[in-house]
Amino acid sequence: MQLEEYIVLTIKHIDLLERRVLKGEQIPHEEKIFSIFEQYTEWITKGKQHKSVELGKKLCITTDQNNLIVDYRIMDHQADSQIVIDIPADLLSKYKISSWRFEKGFYHQDNKTLLSEEVDQVIMPKKGKPNKKEKEEECQPLFKKLRHKHSAIESNINELEHRGLNRCPDRGLDHFKRYIGTGVCAYNLYKIGTRLREMKLEEQLRLRRETKLRLVA
Repeated sequence: MQLEEYIVLTIKHIDLLERRVLKGEQIPHEEKIFSIFEQYTEWITKGKQHKSVELGKKLCITTDQNNLIVDYRIMDHQADSQIVIDIPADLLSKYKISSWRFEKGFYHQDNKTLLSEEVDQVIMPKKGKPNKKEKEEECQPLFKKLRHKHSAIESNINELEHRGLNRCPDRGLDHFKRYIGTGVCAYNLYKIGTRLREMKLEEQLRLRRETKLRLVA
């Protein structure tokens, strides 16, 4: 059965090569195949402007003030701005959110308007050149302060990669999804464990200081 499947994929690939190379046809993106072994693979970055080519699946994560991941979504041929509507529907029913920060890729006026009805401070910088009103908003001290905190998400993403999510060794989409969930769980456990260890050290230092004060007295 696997051999028959690969034969079909080979025939399809021959057809794509003939159309693209011999006939000079522009192949629609949805017809392109980026992996015959993991067919859910997407072309994330095309490698233009000194960027490396990236193939895989995009993962969107939402972290809280403690840098714990409270929501993650594996995107399926979706742009960042297309998933903003779905995330609040799940999180606002569980948490009281006073501020929410996004990268520029998530910007859409409808997204910002919808979130502003539920969240006091929505930090969603506009893609491209902002108008006068938007520029005034982005220059406000609170906006700058909250936007600066968003830089922590880059270190969170980098740490996720070090937890094993830079490459998935499992085969198949279901195993890929499970691997992502396990990686997110490992990340949160590491964060919680690190904080518990810090609290224990802080308590030990406090007891030492109190003991030293009593001895001096």
